[in-house]
Amino acid sequence: MSKLVIVGTVAFDAIETPFGKTDKILGGAGTFIGLAASQFEIDPAVVSIVGGDFPQEYLDLMNERNINTSGIEMVRDGKTFFWSGRYHNDMNSRDTLATELNVLAEFNPVVPDGYRDAEVVMLGNLHPSTQMSVLEQMTSKPKLVVLDTMNFWMDSALDELHKTIKHVDVITINDEEARQLTNEYSLVVAAKKIEQMGPKYVVIKKGEHGALLFHNDNIFYAPALPLKEVFDPTGAGDTFAGGFVGYLAKTRNYSFENMKNAVIYGSTLASFCVERFGTERMINLEAEEVRKRLQDFKNLTQFEIELT
Repeated sequence: MSKLVIVGTVAFDAIETPFGKTDKILGGAGTFIGLAASQFEIDPAVVSIVGGDFPQEYLDLMNERNINTSGIEMVRDGKTFFWSGRYHNDMNSRDTLATELNVLAEFNPVVPDGYRDAEVVMLGNLHPSTQMSVLEQMTSKPKLVVLDTMNFWMDSALDELHKTIKHVDVITINDEEARQLTNEYSLVVAAKKIEQMGPKYVVIKKGEHGALLFHNDNIFYAPALPLKEVFDPTGAGDTFAGGFVGYLAKTRNYSFENMKNAVIYGSTLASFCVERFGTERMINLEAEEVRKRLQDFKNLTQFEIELT
C-alpha cells in the first residue's frame, strides 16, 4: 500500500457565510487533505502540531479513517492554531477576522520513522523552510512531491519559496497567486514560467471556475461541478489537493494523462466539501456518493462532435 506524507495545519476554524456561522470547528489544510486522501486505499500520515485544547475525539476521527496521526505533535500547555473568517455574498472573497498562530509559531515537523520512505509527499500551505525540512527528512527521494503555497509566502518568504519550489514535481496555486509569483497576467505564460522554476507540472485552481493542469506544451482544463448549494468554501482547495495527491498515490502513475484523472478526482471531492461547514461533509462521505458524482462529472464534460 502506497505511503503518503501530508504536512499541513490541523486547526480550529470559525466561519461565517451568508448561510450561517460556526463556533470553533475542526479545520486546517492537513485535516482537509488527509480526509480527502483517505478516500483512497493508501497509507496517509499527517504531520502537524496542536495544543492541549485539541480534542482527542478529532484524532480518533482521523484514525478511524486510516489516517496515521503519530506525526501530529501535541503541546499540552499550548493552544491550537485558530483562523476565523467571514465570506462575502459571492462566496469567492472573504475577510479574515482572526489568525492566532499559537503552537504553529514553533512548529518543527518530524516525519514518523515509518513514513520517511514514503513514495509521495504533499507539502501543505506552510512556511517554505518548514516544507523543505520535511523533504530533508526523507530517507529516499519520493517519486512525487506536491507543494501548495499562497501569496502570504510570496510577500514574506519569496527567496525561501523559490529554493523549495526547485525540489518539487507539482505545484498547486490559485490564479491570483500564479500571477503574483510570475508577474504575468496570462495563466499560460505564468505556468510556463513556474515550470522553469522547477516543477514539471503546474495546477492552477480557479475556484468555482475549475482548475487547469499544465505540463510542457500540454494543457488540461477541468470545470467545477455546478452545485445547488455552497455553504462553505474554506477547505475546498485543500480537499482538491488531497483528492489529487491521494489518487496519484493509489495509482502510482505520475504521467500527465493520469494527472488529468487526479484533477477530476480532486474537483469531485472538493464539490462535496463546500456543501457543509468545515469538515462535516468529508467526515460522512461514502464511496458510492463519490462514484455517482464522478459519473455526473463525466456526463458534464463528455461529448462527441464530428470534425469537418
